[in-house]
Amino acid sequence: MNTAGTPGPITLRVMSEPTSPGDFTGRIPHGPFRAGDQVQLTDPKGRMNTITLQPGKLFHSHKGSVPHDEIIGRPEGIVLRSSGGTEYLAFRPLLADYAVRMPRGAAVVYPKDAAQIVTMADVFPGARVVEAGAGSGALTCWLLRAVGERGSVSSYERRPDFADVARSNVERFFGGSHPSWRLTVGSLQDAIEETEVDRVVLDMLAPWECLDAVAKALIPGGMVCAYIATTTQMSRVVEGLREQGSFAEPYAFETMLRSWHVEGLAVRPDHRMVGHTGFLVTARRLADGVEPPLRRRRPAKGSYATVGEGPTAATTGNGINVEFTKPAEDGADARAEGEDE
Repeated sequence: MNTAGTPGPITLRVMSEPTSPGDFTGRIPHGPFRAGDQVQLTDPKGRMNTITLQPGKLFHSHKGSVPHDEIIGRPEGIVLRSSGGTEYLAFRPLLADYAVRMPRGAAVVYPKDAAQIVTMADVFPGARVVEAGAGSGALTCWLLRAVGERGSVSSYERRPDFADVARSNVERFFGGSHPSWRLTVGSLQDAIEETEVDRVVLDMLAPWECLDAVAKALIPGGMVCAYIATTTQMSRVVEGLREQGSFAEPYAFETMLRSWHVEGLAVRPDHRMVGHTGFLVTARRLADGVEPPLRRRRPAKGSYATVGEGPTAATTGNGINVEFTKPAEDGADARAEGEDE
């Protein structure tokens, strides 16, 4: 996640432009290993080493060496024995492996969150996507995978050093400039040129600052997805979306990942898990001139004006129309918070 401080003035600079899909000759992620391919060598303890195949070169470790020529031309899933007798399993690295080990400028979006962004933001083949905060390029790789060569991803990054890292990582993974990618150094709200966009993904410190620009870029029914680190950021994004007036009710959530140890009858959760990495907030773009419908939800005590008996329409501090219902008395059947009638 891009959490660096605000830099000084930046001259707008386009670092990469989309090309014709027919000109794209990137790496092929299947078939026999070829010179130039990345290979992930995993030892018996699960430690991974990623190398780029070059004829005549050797992979060296304290457990011996493995000639690259013994890998080139052979299929994935082979077992190689080093000069020291250690066996290595050889596969091409998955994007999930590559993303967490890539060189970093900003922190990366972890695979569990990238998967949720692609799924919950409904990024589809052929989609037109704008990304604010290219960071180290991890999420960009996932988005490019999802939209395919007929879609487009336009990334905006305020920091030139982060943009350089992102471009290097993306081109390294795909084996060259991706035909669907455009990278611009500049802030989204100041530099965005795209219109009729299907999806906007915000991975930045203050996504609430560019919601007006996002609303102008999105088509009706399009979706914005914000990836933020803290509860205060999440609150500001949600309230900002409600106040902006062009979006349906936001949905905020997070995901946690827990792996399991399975060895015979010893089946238990692993001692460590990937817990909180970030929050996600999604919202749909309304048609122009449409006001969000009155939303029924319980008020938090002290947040809004006093609510009397029965349903009450009130205006929040942000100017949002909300209809509240009086909580049930003790012993009565209480309606769950946020549940529709």
